[in-house]
Amino acid sequence: MYAITIPEPGGPEALVWDEVPDPVPAEGEVLVEVVAGAVNRADLLQRQGMYNPPPGASLYPGLECAGRIVEVGTGVLGWAVGDEVCALLSGGGYAQKVAVPAGQLLPVPAGLDVEQAAALPEVTCTVWSNVFMVAHLRPGETLLVHGGSSGIGTMAIQLAKAVGAKVAVTAGTKEKLDFCAELGADILINYREQDFVEEIERATGGAGADVILDNMGAKYLDRNVRALAVNGRLAIIGMQGGIKAELNIATLLNKRAAVSATSLRARPLSEKAAIVAAVREHVWPLIDSGRVRPVVDRKLPMSEAAEAHRVLEASGHIGKVLLVAP
Repeated sequence: MYAITIPEPGGPEALVWDEVPDPVPAEGEVLVEVVAGAVNRADLLQRQGMYNPPPGASLYPGLECAGRIVEVGTGVLGWAVGDEVCALLSGGGYAQKVAVPAGQLLPVPAGLDVEQAAALPEVTCTVWSNVFMVAHLRPGETLLVHGGSSGIGTMAIQLAKAVGAKVAVTAGTKEKLDFCAELGADILINYREQDFVEEIERATGGAGADVILDNMGAKYLDRNVRALAVNGRLAIIGMQGGIKAELNIATLLNKRAAVSATSLRARPLSEKAAIVAAVREHVWPLIDSGRVRPVVDRKLPMSEAAEAHRVLEASGHIGKVLLVAP
């Protein structure tokens, strides 16, 4: 098969479409013939040599894919050759085939084609696990999503609205904010022109955000805590704004607030399977019914993964960038 390899860390040009050995499914795994994969910011870090795959994972980038099962390993129940699936991966999505633990598979939702389904696993699992399983967003509460027009952001808006929450978003352009509004966002904040702490305070009558989903990390830590409501929950899922910051513990104590930080890739198989099962139970019916949909910015040939990385680095996209396998 062919896959995107990274012979040496570097810029987008470090991604090389090359012939490699086919993967072999281990016990409890299936082999998926990939129709499409999706690009995540973690892939950019891996390309730069800053986010290596966990032990035993594929060395090729790609944290999600969609395709068809072509081989079923021993011990796998409930899946068969020919099933159309999408999958959460620890790596290997930028390839024509990938071996996937059965607990990380999801069926392609009704009304979507296989390519579209490639935009779902990482965002649905990230949003559901952080916003609902960890931060316990409830109907009537306010969720603040940083990067509202991203793949994560567009999914978070839809899921929060589906459960009856109010949604605030930050984004850097009017076009992106307008798109967030179309998805249901109630409070639109241009982070280039407005202070999100002030805007959240104004929009909530001084109460603050009950849950904040943050992809920035250090740069936003202090302001995020100030923007929280009493008993608020800050869920950190990225570090685009750095890794070290000071935290005013007194503010956190006064608000009786909580800060959590999670990642998906290195979790044990059992934890990933539990998240995938929860997504299938709670999120898949919303997608099947059309209430929630994947947002795809563009599709590129998988061999042009370098261009896809440039698109993400430029941050001009809305939603997910997909890579279509030949």
